[in-house]
Amino acid sequence: MISRRRLLAGSLGAACAAPLAGCGADPAPAVAGARLLTASDVHVSDYPTVEAVRWIGRMLERETGGRLSLRLYHSGQLGRESEAIDMVRFGAIDITRVYSGALNNAFPLTRALCLPYVFDSVAHMRRALDGGVADDVLRGFEARGLVGLAIYDSGARCFYNTRHPVHEPRDLHGLKLRVASSDIFIELVRLLGANPTPMSLGDTFSGMETHMIDGAENNLRSFHSSRHFEAAHYWSGSEHSYAPDVLLVSRRTFESLRADDRRLLVDAARASVAVMRRLWDASEDVARRAVLDYGVKFNEVDMAAFRAAAEPLRRRYLAQPELDALYRRIRRFA
Repeated sequence: MISRRRLLAGSLGAACAAPLAGCGADPAPAVAGARLLTASDVHVSDYPTVEAVRWIGRMLERETGGRLSLRLYHSGQLGRESEAIDMVRFGAIDITRVYSGALNNAFPLTRALCLPYVFDSVAHMRRALDGGVADDVLRGFEARGLVGLAIYDSGARCFYNTRHPVHEPRDLHGLKLRVASSDIFIELVRLLGANPTPMSLGDTFSGMETHMIDGAENNLRSFHSSRHFEAAHYWSGSEHSYAPDVLLVSRRTFESLRADDRRLLVDAARASVAVMRRLWDASEDVARRAVLDYGVKFNEVDMAAFRAAAEPLRRRYLAQPELDALYRRIRRFA
């Protein structure tokens, strides 16, 4: 079986290679008798999570001599994340990368990762995930047709809008903000005084341009790659959530693989976390420079005021013993 060290030592550099040409799915080599796995992501071709899954495909192909390969559909070619989750559960596609907020209703442990001000920083989140929190959450997917492979970063989520800087929660009052279809984020935005508007990531830019919404909340890398900065010129560093991404494989697919191939897939997925993090850190710096150069105005917020405003939501969810136990484990890594 391939070792984690071998995966990382020989291949981290390949993660930074240029993405494959074309706007369609990544092509898979034709090898007689090969098993082709399909994967999806709503993000663009050079997004760190897309590159990390592409890296997994290269590892599978290399270690099996082409017997296993992977075709990746990026840029939302297979629909929204909620649709991708269902397609993976029922085996229509094999692997998907989704935002943890989209999993909250069906998989309660993911709520602890999405609650406001659970993580203090990216470093804190990475320590907690690497310290066993990721394993606890990933085990929770097995009961509903999925197997959790890895948890990826998704940066600090902040508010951005088309109207004015946001320094404290009252500056959000009356704004219509796009949120993902997650009860936690809908409740949080409402609690902060704004009007939450569930909407897909792909519809958000036109929503701001047509004044259907005034802004959104997301990480800096997505703010850049989705070109939302061209419509929303105010970025406010609320860092209200570090909700990570989750890589999932269909349980049906997983159980159909040979035992050694299952181990290979898990090893490659876990090793790809380091690939994703390296790409994330580099691309976030690029994104920050690009949106600043475009003229986006950055401002800090009254963090104590935001934490206090979000506390009732966090307290209500942590009344659930299972979430509270996981939250306490996370906080030990602060």
